[in-house]
Amino acid sequence: MSSKNTTPSPVKWLDDVADHDYHAAENYLTLKMTRTHAEKIVASLRDAKLTTRRPNDILRAAGLPALPMNDPGVHRDLLKLLNGEKLSPVLVIGEGRVCDVGDGYHRVSLCYWLDPFMEMPLKIG
Repeated sequence: MSSKNTTPSPVKWLDDVADHDYHAAENYLTLKMTRTHAEKIVASLRDAKLTTRRPNDILRAAGLPALPMNDPGVHRDLLKLLNGEKLSPVLVIGEGRVCDVGDGYHRVSLCYWLDPFMEMPLKIG
């Protein structure tokens, strides 16, 4: 999915989404929909293949602002990055014209502030 306006990620990424991130996405989604619907979406995310998108596009599609660098979650992910830890790919829910970040909003925000045009891995379900 890379284009001329995309740069490689300076962030080290896990090869797949951390298992606890699926649980976090499900917990988040149950605030917005029934548990049954949330479980179906998370199951589709588990089956989805990793792809890449730019953080600015993810935030724009979800209608979210980038969290500030001093946000506790963004700060935590920055410390992980500085310690050489790999970050988990992001989970994005996309149904037609609706898009949301199921898990990884802090990671998307961190990447946005580092380079809004970098490629970052995600699963879309």
